[in-house]
Amino acid sequence: MENQDNELLFRIAKLVSENKELSKQVKEYSAKNEELSHLNEKLMSYLTPDQIEKGLLEECPSSKALKFRMTTILFADIQGFKDISESSDSQSMFDELDSIYFHFDQITEKYKIQKIKTIGDTYMCAGGVPIKNSTNPLDVVLAALEMQHYVEKLRENYGGDKSNFWQIKIGIHTGPVFATISGKKKISYELKGETVNIASRIQSTGELGKINVSVMTYELIKEYFTFEYYGKIPVKYQGDMEMYNLKRIKLAYSVDRTGIEPNDIFMTKYCLRQFTDLQEVILDRLEKELPVYLYYHNVKHTIDVLTQAELIGLGEGVTDEELLLLKTAGLFHDFGHIIGYDNHEYFGTQLAWEYLPKYGYNKQQIETICEVIMATKLPPKPETLLQNIICDSDLDYLGRTDFIPVSNNLYRELKEQNKIGSLNDWNKLQIKFISSHQYFTKTANSLREVNKQKQIDRIKLLIVE
Repeated sequence: MENQDNELLFRIAKLVSENKELSKQVKEYSAKNEELSHLNEKLMSYLTPDQIEKGLLEECPSSKALKFRMTTILFADIQGFKDISESSDSQSMFDELDSIYFHFDQITEKYKIQKIKTIGDTYMCAGGVPIKNSTNPLDVVLAALEMQHYVEKLRENYGGDKSNFWQIKIGIHTGPVFATISGKKKISYELKGETVNIASRIQSTGELGKINVSVMTYELIKEYFTFEYYGKIPVKYQGDMEMYNLKRIKLAYSVDRTGIEPNDIFMTKYCLRQFTDLQEVILDRLEKELPVYLYYHNVKHTIDVLTQAELIGLGEGVTDEELLLLKTAGLFHDFGHIIGYDNHEYFGTQLAWEYLPKYGYNKQQIETICEVIMATKLPPKPETLLQNIICDSDLDYLGRTDFIPVSNNLYRELKEQNKIGSLNDWNKLQIKFISSHQYFTKTANSLREVNKQKQIDRIKLLIVE
């Protein structure tokens, strides 16, 4: 029992620290938004509303280079160009190569990777451009496995001399790039920087039929894939860089033994990583669009609920998928306030259906998330473990030491909307509410229930009879 308590205290300390760091990041992000507002307005002038939603640029000053801090570059070299051209008619050869490139385009579209260009028998694409994300190393590596598999299947099904058939070698590297975006009807991207050069060199030093990745990419994805150490290449100003040969998705994360297609366990972990991208989008929109009179239902409250939901979820032993659904519900549970105060829970579910399919959530997951969101509607009547957890997280402040200032913020919020009378009336209402309230989970009870009586005693001192 003592070990469990110590472990729980460790988790609390960790999550409190993360909460403070996230709050700090939100403030820094707001400052950066103000600093870059002029640039944003200029860029937005090149966009239609539909393109803003999609995150795509129709046209942009070609002289303006944008920096992407984490982009994953893939170079695929289709070998056999010379041999095939000598043994086949030119038109047939180019048709076959175009067919391969067309299939590669479908793969990059599937993984939301940007095709950059093709130069002869070399195909270049990039993850994390033009929309920044934290999953681009995974996206690009999954795409590389499919590209490799596709070419290998073509070779297996080829009835002639396989020595005179296409082969592929791929090089991948993750790092910062500068992107120049140009074009009106057809958008094109030019990427520059050492990351591009290194990816090209990794591809050129690789072997036919192999996928080589840099140590940077390897460190970001090694949890999910199997590798063989390949060797080193000299890199200007950096010394020798290690490379790894990508073999397959690990058995635990693969649909079958081919190691090409990720299973549900993999996708859950993928979505947990991707959650940081979704969180940034939603918190940014909350920061910009929440009404000014929301002194309680603000960005800080959403962060508090997210932190506590994860803490209680871990304490209650939820699975990775349940944790993902719980955190997502916490992120969206008050998002509906950007539409309206009353029935904001319902509005939050509508926004969930708008956003979540774009982030890979399936219909059943979204339905569960929406049910968890609706469970926060007062008075709470949760029916499942996840609903119990979100309700306890939403009212966590009732058992915290900062209850009085948080409660006063809620009063101020309601007062400005003419939904409550005097502060004295509010304090009487709070005593009644806290006295009848109960936490639903064992974890929340152990953390907060003991302080609720103290809150009642503190409020009684503030009441004027």
